[in-house]
Amino acid sequence: MSNWPSIDVLVKQVKSGQVSAKDLVDKAFSFIDKNRHFNVLISELKEQAYARATEIDNKIKNGQDVGRLAGIPFIAKDNFLTFDGYTTAGSNMLRNFKAPYQATSITRLLDEGAILVGKANLDAFAHGASTENSDFMITKNPFNETRVAGGSSGGSAAAVALDMAPFSLGSDTGGSIRTPASFCNVVGIKPSYGLVSRSGVVAMASSLDVIGPLTNNVSDGALILDVMSGPDQLDSTMIEKDKDGYGNFEPLKDLKGVKIGVLNDLMNEGLNDKIKIRTQEVIDSLKKLGAEIVDISIPSIDLSLAVYYIVCPAEVSSNLSRYDGIRYGHHDDSAVDLEDYYLKSRSEGFGAEAKRRIMIGTYVLSSGYYDAYYKKAQQVRTKLINEFKQAFSAVDFLVSPVSPDLPFKIGEKTDDPLKMYLSDVMTVAANLTGIPAISLPVGMIDDLPVGFQIMAPFKADRQLLQVSEIVERQFK
Repeated sequence: MSNWPSIDVLVKQVKSGQVSAKDLVDKAFSFIDKNRHFNVLISELKEQAYARATEIDNKIKNGQDVGRLAGIPFIAKDNFLTFDGYTTAGSNMLRNFKAPYQATSITRLLDEGAILVGKANLDAFAHGASTENSDFMITKNPFNETRVAGGSSGGSAAAVALDMAPFSLGSDTGGSIRTPASFCNVVGIKPSYGLVSRSGVVAMASSLDVIGPLTNNVSDGALILDVMSGPDQLDSTMIEKDKDGYGNFEPLKDLKGVKIGVLNDLMNEGLNDKIKIRTQEVIDSLKKLGAEIVDISIPSIDLSLAVYYIVCPAEVSSNLSRYDGIRYGHHDDSAVDLEDYYLKSRSEGFGAEAKRRIMIGTYVLSSGYYDAYYKKAQQVRTKLINEFKQAFSAVDFLVSPVSPDLPFKIGEKTDDPLKMYLSDVMTVAANLTGIPAISLPVGMIDDLPVGFQIMAPFKADRQLLQVSEIVERQFK
C-alpha cells in the first residue's frame, strides 16, 4: 500500500494550502534517503526541486494558476533529457553529459507544476530486462533485495514501489515499462506508438520506443498520460490524442458486453505454473464481471521474439553510431589517429550488451544478409500487425501474463543473454504492432509481485484505461 494518496487528492491539498509543495518534496527525499541501498537513483536534484517547490508555493499564495500537477514530485528514467542535472542513459558513454535541450514529456509535466526530484537507474541505453546492464549500479527489487527489479525501467518502477515519488517515467521498447511494473507491483502503461513524444528521449530502437508512466494506480497513470500526450512538432511520428483525453473517464460498473481474448499462445510452454494459475484466476474474475471470454490464437506471435531481436538491434546499431566521442560523450585522448580514437572511445564507453546489439544489428543490415534477416523480419512484423488487427475484429481486448517468470535472482541470467532475451516473450508483440498495453498488479506469489497484461487496439488507450481500472478494483 502506497504512502502517497492519489495524485488528484495531493493536488487539491496543495492548491488549498493543506500541504505545501515543499512538504511533498520533503516526503519524497525522506523515502529516497531511507531506501538508498536499493540503488534506484543515478542522480538526485535536491537543490532544483526545493527551488521549484518554493516557486509553486509562492504562486499559490499569490492566487496564480499552478497547473494540474501542482507540487507533485516525480522521477524520470535517466534517458530523458533534462535541463537539471546530467542525462547518462545508464552508460559510461554519457557519464557527464549535460543536455542542451529538454524532453517534450518532461517540459509538459513541469508546465503543469510537477517537480523533478531525481533520475532513475536503467540498463545502459535501455538494453535489458533486469537493470543489471547499468554501468553504475544494479537496482534491487523492493520486495526481495536478492532479486532484480526488471528492466530496462527498473529504477523507475522501484522508485514508485518504494514511495520515492507518486509517479515516474519510463520508456518501453520491448516491455521495459511493463516488466519492471510487474516485478515491482506497480502500474505500468505503454501507450500506442506515437501518442507521447519521443523528442528528447535517448533513442534505442526508433520504430519501437514508447514513453509512458509508472504509478500506484490506473487513474494516476491516466492523468500523467493525458498531460504528456498530444502532437509535438519535434516528433514526426506523433498521432492525435483522443478527443475526450485520458484523465477523465466514467468508471465501469461491470464488463457486460465486453469481449476479452485470452492469448493461448502465451499461456503454454515456458510459463511459470503459479503465474499461469494466477492469470487464470484474473480471467475468471473478468468473467464474473460479465465479460465474454474468448480463446484467441495469433499464428505468428511465436515468431515475435525472433523478429524483435532482429529489428531492435538493427535500429540500435544505427542509433548508437552517433556516439563517436567527437561531438559528445566519452572520448579517449590517448588515441594516435582517428580510427584509434573511434575504437578506444566506443570500446571504453559502451558496455557488453550495447556492443552485442551493435554487432547483431550491423550484421543483419549488412550486404548479403539484409534480405535474409532484416527484410524478412519486417515482412513477418507486417504479418503480425495484420493478425492482431484480425484478432481485434473479434474481441475488444487481449490478455496475457506480463512475464513468464517471477522476479529472478540477481546474476541468474547475466551469463546467458538468450535466456535473458526470453524474458521479453510476452511483451514484444505490443511494440512490434504499436498497440497500447498495460501491466496491472494482481497480487503476490511466493512473496513476489506478479502482473497481468491487457492489450487494446491501436489508439484505443482510453478504453484500455477504463477496463484496466475495473480490473484493478478487484485486486486492491
